[in-house]
Amino acid sequence: MVFTKELIDSISGDGTAVVGRRREVELVVAGLAASRHVLLEGPPGTGKSTLLRSLAERAGLELIFVEGNAELTPSRLAGHFDPALVLSKGYEPDVFVDGPLVAALRAGALLYVEEINRVPEETLNLLVTVMSEGELTVPRLGRIEAAPGFTMVAAMNPFDAVGTARISGAIYDRVCRVSVGYQDDEQERSIVARKAAGADEELIARAVRTVRSTRDHGDIRVGSSVRGAIDLVLLAGQLANLRDPGDPSVGLDAARTALSGRIRLRESCSRSPEEIVDELWLAAEASPESADGESSGGDPGKA
Repeated sequence: MVFTKELIDSISGDGTAVVGRRREVELVVAGLAASRHVLLEGPPGTGKSTLLRSLAERAGLELIFVEGNAELTPSRLAGHFDPALVLSKGYEPDVFVDGPLVAALRAGALLYVEEINRVPEETLNLLVTVMSEGELTVPRLGRIEAAPGFTMVAAMNPFDAVGTARISGAIYDRVCRVSVGYQDDEQERSIVARKAAGADEELIARAVRTVRSTRDHGDIRVGSSVRGAIDLVLLAGQLANLRDPGDPSVGLDAARTALSGRIRLRESCSRSPEEIVDELWLAAEASPESADGESSGGDPGKA
């Protein structure tokens, strides 16, 4: 596959699945074109998977997906011999069941390891060997060499995200790291508008302002991604159909439901998540000063 500027335009241009992110797409494409392994690092909900899936689809690359979690053992990643067939045929090559890593090596495919910093260290050791040597040796099966085109792209949340761990320097030394941060206000409103087609623009803007304010609030350790704004808008639309027209509690209840479980408060905070969400939702109320999409204090007395 030849990576071109036109390919990048088709991924991050107007009307494409990836909103913005041109710089990140360029960096990932450059890494793949140079046959380098790539690590996408950023908070949840910043479009890391969407970016890579869109790239693979537009570039015509076979993408093999691996969900990183504590249950991803070496045998689940690489593969295993079928126990029943081993009893009758022995350790023959055709008895081996390929895991995603071996399948990607044989096919010269793009191996995507999501949330790599949730993967056990013993499993990561397989990837270190593959990234450095371009091959894997499986006991009783032998050496499997990577076919041309094989590349690994991993994604991870920041270390302080819940359930994550530090990955070793051996992994970092073998990848090109691309930092993926939150998109700007306009881009996040565009994402919500796509996912909640037909929703009120003012509601979308207020939902995005509320979500963005969770990321720098003094009592919040981990804020919400744009998924919180999407859910807020969708919930508000459904609640509006169930309550009296103009009920002021619709937006507030939608905000509480969509965001209270997504934010992580600091241990020193004595307030509940709902109380924090109430504060932020009320402060994000639209006003003439916020018509350009920037955050505004609004009138905290209105819901």
